[in-house]
Amino acid sequence: MIDRLKIIEERYNFLTEELTKPEVYNDFKKMKELSKEKTSLEETVIKYKEYARTLDDIEAAHEMAKDPEMADFAHEELESLNESKVRLEDELKVLLLPKDPNDDKNVIMEIRGAAGGDEANIFAGDLFRMYSKYAEKMGWKIEITNEVPGESGGYANLECILSGDNVYSKLKYESGSHRVQRVPATESQGRVHTSTATVLVMPEAEDIEVELNEKDLKIDVQRSSGAGGQCVNTTDSAVRVTHIPTGLVVYCQVERSQIKNKERALTILKSRLYDLKQKEQEEALGADRRSKIGTGDRAEKIRTYNYPQNRLTDHRINFTIMHLDKVMEGNLEEVIEALITEDQRLKMSASNEQN
Repeated sequence: MIDRLKIIEERYNFLTEELTKPEVYNDFKKMKELSKEKTSLEETVIKYKEYARTLDDIEAAHEMAKDPEMADFAHEELESLNESKVRLEDELKVLLLPKDPNDDKNVIMEIRGAAGGDEANIFAGDLFRMYSKYAEKMGWKIEITNEVPGESGGYANLECILSGDNVYSKLKYESGSHRVQRVPATESQGRVHTSTATVLVMPEAEDIEVELNEKDLKIDVQRSSGAGGQCVNTTDSAVRVTHIPTGLVVYCQVERSQIKNKERALTILKSRLYDLKQKEQEEALGADRRSKIGTGDRAEKIRTYNYPQNRLTDHRINFTIMHLDKVMEGNLEEVIEALITEDQRLKMSASNEQN
């Protein structure tokens, strides 16, 4: 472990020096690339320096313990320092786990009402509200790119982009089928119904990761559809992009500008193609896929939201909390931290098996 940490520290110092050079500073692409790598190593380097100081302090305390007058104080210090040493070793082991290269990316999210008719669409709207409130707490920006409202409220389909710091690292566990158990507003007998909405989370692809060939694209322009208003159905601003080789279709109509809608549609298409490519790679590396929480498949049932009991259960990690009302107000931290912790445990186990 120490050898790996030394290599990381050397790389970090090298990057720090490189970033001060004029030829790098004047090359935006290079500077962005090196800055991104430096930032990814920073937490590990800071923790390693703290660990190295702790080891030095332990050695000094052992020397101090040889002095009869300082022995009691030294032994107290050693007890505290050894606890810190164990804690820092555990934290460093986690930091040394293979990092998901997508963690610092923005996210393309799709939410759809599934089984349950109007109630499923209403629940899809509730999920979007939950994620919107969580994004607000995290200081992220959320932009709707396409929406199909449900007849009784909520959404039959909603697509959005969430941008900010490390969005994918927090939301990547949300893909799957979300099940709700509650009494719908339309239920006259007061019976509890079960409905589902599906969520799909994809990292936003960068241009260098996915290259689109114009020959593979079919682009259609049409009138925006919606509930009415000054800006709806007045101009041919909505854009539909079809990727011919895969059959993937992206529709964007939220912007008044046809050009902006096309840009957003292409961004989403690239992310879908990138996600498809990742899934194919993970299928080829079956063991790696098994060491992750869930499959990211839209059909996989991941969570139940039980309103009568104010209970949320994440089925992948057998995690239950009894304050669903707070979660629906965007307080997702406890759920997400539990998923991250279990994900790290699985990766640690896989790493130990390989070693």
